[in-house]
Amino acid sequence: MDTEQDSLAELAHLLPQMSANDCQDPPKYWTIHGLWPDKGEDCNRTWHFNVTEIKDLMLDMRHYWPDVLHSSLNRTQFWKHEWDKHGTCAASLEVLNSQKKYFGKALELYQHIDLNSCLLKAGIKPSSSYYKMTAIKEALTRFYGVTPKIQCLPPEEGEIAQTIGQIEFCFTKELQLRNCTSMKGGSNPVEAHLKLGTEELSVCNDTLPTYYPSEVQDHQ
Repeated sequence: MDTEQDSLAELAHLLPQMSANDCQDPPKYWTIHGLWPDKGEDCNRTWHFNVTEIKDLMLDMRHYWPDVLHSSLNRTQFWKHEWDKHGTCAASLEVLNSQKKYFGKALELYQHIDLNSCLLKAGIKPSSSYYKMTAIKEALTRFYGVTPKIQCLPPEEGEIAQTIGQIEFCFTKELQLRNCTSMKGGSNPVEAHLKLGTEELSVCNDTLPTYYPSEVQDHQ
């Protein structure tokens, strides 16, 4: 793990390319995807996820860190995945060296960023109209003082607009906001392609119209 930087990524709350059956009652606000070290995955496979260690966080976890792709019966599987893959690596930092600290700090950073309010104040809200990606980036950079990484779903066949899928904020090892820039060597979650269900997210194209969906649609 490279302890110089850690990255927080937030999962978009609505993805119109997904059918209603794939997204169980999606929340109408941005939620957490995870808190990821820049390098390293599955760092300690003997350190198993234990949901009882985050019982005090459960209300916030269910609200701000839901699994929107699976039924409520399996909601802890998403948290287990994030802990196994990323949390066991992030735990090399003292501030994140337990399951309660890891999930609790991610929730704290989420509240501090308050992406929902920021976008609304900038006049950017779910709509059937398109936005310019450069305008979205400028609004976020102006508000936070750093440049986040925005990922999108590419246009479907016959469509002209990409769809916002995820916004990532990056932090130093002291958990202070920093610009999201690619690192030399190794994989970097702010640059990597991500798989979400059957759809693929990648860094947004600045020149394409951008759709911030207002509701889940079932595309035929």
